[in-house]
Order: sequence, then structure tokens, then C-alpha cells
Amino acid sequence: METAPILTWTLQQEIPVPHDVQALLVQGEQAITAFRTFRDSATFTTKRLIVRDAQGLTGKKIEIYSLPYNTINMWSSENAGRLDWNSEIELWTRAGHIKVKLSKGADVRRIDSLIAWAVLQPH
Repeated sequence: METAPILTWTLQQEIPVPHDVQALLVQGEQAITAFRTFRDSATFTTKRLIVRDAQGLTGKKIEIYSLPYNTINMWSSENAGRLDWNSEIELWTRAGHIKVKLSKGADVRRIDSLIAWAVLQPH
């Protein structure tokens, strides 16, 4: 029996790394690229994936998820089919199962290669 994913994120198009992400980085960590999400952004760094989620009516309350790459045990990628506009990445981590949906503007192969680089390369 499969359990439901604990998190689902949707990445849209690639954007410049938001300036305020710099304050979240530790010494030696660098932001690589970012993607727009439904209400905020997801940033790939040299050590982790940082997902910011603006909440509430004003969006001033922000929840930040930090997924260190060394917690990813396995991942899969699925490109969009002929009648399906959305691609998808699934991550199996020590924290659970995470689905990352990709809108038309996000390149599934680019994100797949970012995850492969992050997980398989020593940093």
C-alpha cells in the first residue's frame, strides 16, 4: 500500500535567484538557480533545495522548506505526454515522499539533471 505524498510543490519557469535567499545560505553554500512556484520560489543551492511558500491573504507569512540533497534516496522524472501538459519529479527522501509538479515553463530534463548533480556529486 502506498502512502500519500507528504508534500507537493509545483515549479513553473526558471527565474533569477531571489535576493532574500542569500540570508538563508550557510558559509560556502551558493545559490545555483531558482524557479517560480505558485506563490513564491524554489531555489537549488550547492547543498539543498529551498522552497519558500508565502501564506495567508497578504503573503507576508512565509514557510520555508529546506531539503538537503543527502536526504534524497531515489528520484524519478516523468516528461509531459502528448495530451498531458505537466511533467513531474518524485523524490523519495528520509523525510518521506515528495511530488514536484512541473508546469509547461519548467524543463523536466534540466531539473532532473540538477537533482542528479546535487545528489551524485560530492560538494
